[in-house]
Amino acid sequence: MRRLITVLALTTVATTAHAQTAAPAGGQAAQGLGGPTIPGVCLLSRQAVMANAKVAVAASDRLRALTQQAQQEIDGERQPVETDIKAFNAEAAKLPETQRLQRQQALQARLQPIEAKTRLRAREIDATREKALERISTELQPVVAQVYKQRQCGLLIDRNSVIGGNMANDLTAAVTQGLDAKISTITFNRETLPAEQAAAAPAR
Repeated sequence: MRRLITVLALTTVATTAHAQTAAPAGGQAAQGLGGPTIPGVCLLSRQAVMANAKVAVAASDRLRALTQQAQQEIDGERQPVETDIKAFNAEAAKLPETQRLQRQQALQARLQPIEAKTRLRAREIDATREKALERISTELQPVVAQVYKQRQCGLLIDRNSVIGGNMANDLTAAVTQGLDAKISTITFNRETLPAEQAAAAPAR
């Protein structure tokens, strides 16, 4: 049975980057390099913020629920067809060729709109995820700017690209706390796209 193939970035990032809030890129090796603090040079892992902030967790939960709802819709429509396909496969060898082809074509005709809806729902979930990420990013940017100024930064570097050094000016935890204080939850519905957009999408 075909499943909705979606990239749940909020959920995926939360499982891979959770530890990064406490441990900078490179782990203990990066911390062990030490060295002097470089004034004005600050670090930030947006990935870790988007994984651990309360609003991101809430968005992940909501996106997961919407995906499950869409999958249940598709499964409900596909199950009767799958049952008929199994019955057809069991007796296909005994059927006259003309009848076998007719039934096969009829089953394919029933599957086509379900396949189209599967692609459509997958694209809608992707669009929903992108819109949620965009909203969270909009809320995040002023928090980053505020912490950046508070720490008197002159340069902000992606923490995940740092091989090692003095990590004292890591803003990730402070930015996460600031975002939590600003917004802690989010809710949204599945985006609705025109059906013709699914027709042009590649099969998943």
